[in-house]
Amino acid sequence: AIEATLVVVVIQTMLGLGCTMDVTLIKEHLQRPSGIAIAASCQFGIMPFISFLMAKIFGLDKVAAIAVLVTGCCPGGNLSNLLTYFLYGDMNLSILMSSISTVLALVFMPFCLFIYGSSWISAYTIGTMIPFGGVVLTLIMTLFPVCLGMAIKSRWEKVANSLLKVSLFGVGVAFIALMTLSVIMFGSSIFTAISPSTYVIAFVMPLIGYGSGYLLATGFRLPDNSRRTVAIETGCQNSQLSSTILKMAFANEVMGAYFLFPLYALFQGLEGLAMVLAFRIYRR
Repeated sequence: AIEATLVVVVIQTMLGLGCTMDVTLIKEHLQRPSGIAIAASCQFGIMPFISFLMAKIFGLDKVAAIAVLVTGCCPGGNLSNLLTYFLYGDMNLSILMSSISTVLALVFMPFCLFIYGSSWISAYTIGTMIPFGGVVLTLIMTLFPVCLGMAIKSRWEKVANSLLKVSLFGVGVAFIALMTLSVIMFGSSIFTAISPSTYVIAFVMPLIGYGSGYLLATGFRLPDNSRRTVAIETGCQNSQLSSTILKMAFANEVMGAYFLFPLYALFQGLEGLAMVLAFRIYRR
């Protein structure tokens, strides 16, 4: 039920956000890909290193360290696109970055895991961990509804505006459903089966990603909306892909509840919403 809900959420979210995109601006970003390059550098340069550093500093055991590292090596997720919209970021840049980082993950995820994970994961396991079918499916669930939303906007702008509102409302309902299903599935056991230090890392990692992405984008003098976009893209990892990898590569009795690392998506989402609230208060 959780996986089915996630698929519906991703498709409806990207359909609505596709209604906000502009083909002309997409072409400009592709012709001047500085924002895309900076975000990719943050995604596969900063976050894998931070996850490795956190695992070492907190002295995590093998299972917890693998969960943290795999999540840190994942590309950007669709949550980043939603947060970018509410932060008045550059939607065209955000969706481009999410799509391109997902393609780059086919090469950079095994590379980063090999560099940082050799003390916990064998080279053979690393070579079999990346679910290529899952990565391709992620791209399809991102690009197809986005293109459909763009087509609707070009023909019926009023319909596109209504579709965007319905999509955002649906995301809120689906978020409540996901939290309810997670509580039913794990109950209080998730708080006893996982070490407190792992929760600390799940809380701190997105914050470091948001901050480092914004600082790097500022250093390269990107526009304000692009800085916020790069920050969000850096701090948001594709938790769904991470969970899929951990479930496929390791036995359930080995990984246990750690395949959720735990509720990483919840932390990065709540922190992102806190940034949205702070930014909107600041603007007013």
